[in-house]
Amino acid sequence: MEAQNKPIEPTKSELEILQVLWEHGPSTVRAVNDELVKQKDVNYTTTLKLMQIMADKGILKRDESQMKHIYSVVQEEQETKSHLLDKFVDSMYKGSASKLVMQLLGNKKTSQAELDEIKDLLKKFEE
Repeated sequence: MEAQNKPIEPTKSELEILQVLWEHGPSTVRAVNDELVKQKDVNYTTTLKLMQIMADKGILKRDESQMKHIYSVVQEEQETKSHLLDKFVDSMYKGSASKLVMQLLGNKKTSQAELDEIKDLLKKFEE
């Protein structure tokens, strides 16, 4: 299938569905919709239609072997997030990861524990 070779570029609504599936694993539309309802007002038919479109695009796989169709994500979570982050850094920070990190640290209250974790990570990169 051609779509599997291309990186997934989900819309905001599709990304919300992916987050549910990454967290809970393969699920029915009803289970995904129940999780989405906890975050915002969304109706079942909208979730169903989006998940059908995502299956048509090759973002999701649909297991039709049982009465209730089970949807699962085609591409691994890290692969999708890595692609989206690279695209974001390229378009917003001209490819500079350091500018992104500086912006993040400047905009958010970073805890001492998080700073220590970042320092440890930097030490690993230096080795």
